[in-house]
Order: sequence, then C-alpha cells, then structure tokens
Amino acid sequence: MKIGKYEADEFLRIAKEFHGYDMPGLIVGGFMVDLALRNYPEGQFFNVICETSQCLADAVQLLTPCTMGNGWLKEGFTGRFALIFYDRSTGDGVRVFIDPRKLEKWKEIKVWYLKEKDKKEQ
Repeated sequence: MKIGKYEADEFLRIAKEFHGYDMPGLIVGGFMVDLALRNYPEGQFFNVICETSQCLADAVQLLTPCTMGNGWLKEGFTGRFALIFYDRSTGDGVRVFIDPRKLEKWKEIKVWYLKEKDKKEQ
C-alpha cells in the first residue's frame, strides 16, 4: 500500500523521524493527503489549508511541496481534522475530512479521533 510516493512502511519511518514520534493523526493525515492528491487535477499547482493545528500539517509537508516556510501551507483553525487543496487563482479545490459516522470500521482511529483514550494510551 502506498501513501503518496512512499510505501506505507517507509512513510511511517519518515513520518516518525520528521514528527519525533508515532501519532495516529500523522498516519491518518498521510492517507488524507494521498486522497486529496488523487482527486486534484494532475499538473495543476495548489496550496493547502489545514483546518487543525494537529499533526495533519506534518503529513502535508512530507507528501507535497507545500510548507509553512514557502507559504503554500496555511493553518486555519476550524477545529476539524480536515484539509483543503486549492488553486490560489481560481479557488477551486478538494476538501478531505474525517466523517465520524464512518469510523466503525476503524476502531483505533475512532478511539483516537473521538479522544476516547488518553494520548499516552494510544
């Protein structure tokens, strides 16, 4: 299974090195970025807005050319674990988010997302 251009195991290793430790949000974020990339027009430039200050921005920086430093990645704190890939000139884009109603298939992600366990137990 691939996450962006990486095999899943390689992404997990690189993500842990970049972030400092394993976090469910970074792993989920990798899949979200991958989904956005697959649904965004190929070859078209984009910027990204992360709607959370959690680990999602790290996944964006690992899998795209967008960083806080170059200004192509912004954080807009809406309290949602979501991201938007958009064309800066037209505003057209793709939004990816977690739908809590669909998390029954992924128990550990549900526990993390709904904060049913302390961070240290995850």
